Amino acid sequence: MATATSTGDGGATTRRLTPADLDQVVAIDEAIVGRSRRGYFERRLSAALRDPEMHVQFAVRHDGGDPQTPCGGVLAGYVLARRLAGEFGRVEPALRLEVIGVRPEEQGRGLGDVLLGAIERWARDHDIREIRTQASWRDHAMLRFFGHAGMELASNQVLAADVDAGKRVLDSAAEEREPEDPSAGREIDYGAPPADDFEALARDRVEVSLLRQVDAGEVARIDRRLTGRDRTGYIERAVKEALEGSAVRVSLIARRGGICVGFVMAKTDLGDFGRTEPVAVIDTIGVDPAFAKHGVGTALLSQLFVNLSALQVERVETVVARENFALLRFLYRIGFGPSRRIGFVKRLG
Repeated sequence: MATATSTGDGGATTRRLTPADLDQVVAIDEAIVGRSRRGYFERRLSAALRDPEMHVQFAVRHDGGDPQTPCGGVLAGYVLARRLAGEFGRVEPALRLEVIGVRPEEQGRGLGDVLLGAIERWARDHDIREIRTQASWRDHAMLRFFGHAGMELASNQVLAADVDAGKRVLDSAAEEREPEDPSAGREIDYGAPPADDFEALARDRVEVSLLRQVDAGEVARIDRRLTGRDRTGYIERAVKEALEGSAVRVSLIARRGGICVGFVMAKTDLGDFGRTEPVAVIDTIGVDPAFAKHGVGTALLSQLFVNLSALQVERVETVVARENFALLRFLYRIGFGPSRRIGFVKRLG
């Protein structure tokens, strides 16, 4: 249902996006970035229809039509955001601002502020007190907008790796040690600390296959052992999102002796945060603590990099808490480094 809200700002009106808006959204985005990203927007709008409590998407238009009509008036801009419930080791809920766009001829009139205001009101109504996002350090216009909007630099680090380089490092390593202390503030959970007499398993010594929806129960079991909390509902949604929200399925599950011992949830797409080239994003990786000394996380990442290379995805990204030194050390060792993207956060009072 398209609920409209008059902002009182230059006659602008915001309402929820609907599938009927797709053509206009794609056209606005193409005018901004110079290429069509229709597939991305189709997936995001479909995801919002499947799970409206996890997605929030608004359009802004100038008054001059029935606001309850799905395409009432020509859209001047749009914003897409998604609720973060457990990605990157998160405990408190937050909103991730995925993409925001205003028609080039309408920019400079405060419509971006109107859209962000709609997102903030939705967040407060749903007891969410943080909005997180990213931008390229070269996107000066977006950096200025975020500064004007009151966003601050996030403490978490955005890391990126060249897929082929990372694959070579993982393939050549005779032994890979997993993080020693991935607990406090972790963004990715590799399980309990390994002992000094660790044994690293190559991907051919662990059965690694594509994650399926039927694996959600096993993933939830591992998550309970890692977090001490039952997040079955979140895990089921996260697995569904990983499978249906990615242009190509790349999430993996690891088994040993037929038992699920680890997983990695990732997606590859173009569109999030203004990206115009495919990139894989690792949301979560977890290893059953009983197998934390056996290189399962390394095997998962190794196979992920192999698969991404075959798909000609050149870069993979993730987010890590700045105090998680063990995990940072591990990721740096396999080729990750600072991304050209900067994380931002806005805390809502």
